[in-house]
Amino acid sequence: MEAENPTIREVFKEWNDRRLELKKISNATHLRNTQIFNRHYQEFGDRRIKSIDADNIEEFLEQQIPRYDLTAKAFSNLKTVTRGFLKRAKKRKLITFNVEELFQEIDTSETDFKKVIKEDYEEVFSEEEMTTIIGYLENSPDMMNLGILLMFVTGARIGEVVSLKHDDFNGNNFKIRRTETRFTDENGKYVHVVKEFPKSQAGVRTAIIPKDYEWLVKAIKLQNPFCEYIFVKDGKRISTQAMRMRLKRICQKLDIYHKSPHKIRKTYGSILLDNHIDNKLIMEQMGHTDILCTEEHYHRNRKSVDQKSLILSSIPEFKTN
Repeated sequence: MEAENPTIREVFKEWNDRRLELKKISNATHLRNTQIFNRHYQEFGDRRIKSIDADNIEEFLEQQIPRYDLTAKAFSNLKTVTRGFLKRAKKRKLITFNVEELFQEIDTSETDFKKVIKEDYEEVFSEEEMTTIIGYLENSPDMMNLGILLMFVTGARIGEVVSLKHDDFNGNNFKIRRTETRFTDENGKYVHVVKEFPKSQAGVRTAIIPKDYEWLVKAIKLQNPFCEYIFVKDGKRISTQAMRMRLKRICQKLDIYHKSPHKIRKTYGSILLDNHIDNKLIMEQMGHTDILCTEEHYHRNRKSVDQKSLILSSIPEFKTN
């Protein structure tokens, strides 16, 4: 790096690598930051850091919204990366403008961003779909199907499930203390490893298995009784990607709209909320710190149009004499 006037790309790399080295971010976050930077800072990233000013950055960021049809969340991620490497540049006295003032001056509104409309059938398994897929999983109880079933009845994240060990289980519950993470190695290939800490502090929890599914514990542990991890195939721990592909094939087989493992988690959260479970228990099972997070992001209507019609039609005020 030219210490006196590095490129924007070099400053970003220094900032991102340093945060990883100091363990302020995980390998997965380091990879995500790199992907965001590479997507947006293609030519602009080759400019020398001292050749830019606040107006250049502000204009550049605002241009990214229509160019990539960004959602508000995607733009927020871009700002996070930009703010990070600019603060590093400021600390090294490579720039003189106020970084925080720059971001306060960016002129955006909600109407600028792409709105993503997601229908209920895309976000959760309906009551009918869940009956169908649960029946299939119970009647075809191989290793990966049992793992998917465990997600359905506990709301555990897929990364948490594939990282389970035998001693995590105790009766009808299991401890969640780790998760799978993904990053690229020196050859640019994705590597899936277990991180000895879940997604967040709230993610450290004990998941309870419903009484009617206590048999699931024994069935799961019998799959690989002598391996460290439970979900193992051919001597190797099964990755989240393998589980995702299995779920996709099951949805295709059962003619169910394909939904990712995270939609299983949303389905679980919706079920708890629909059954008016105590908020504290919901947060403990989901690994959330705020019930508003569950209600806002995980609560969807799982009833069919016919079921909704019956419910509304049963209201006395909507009946004719």
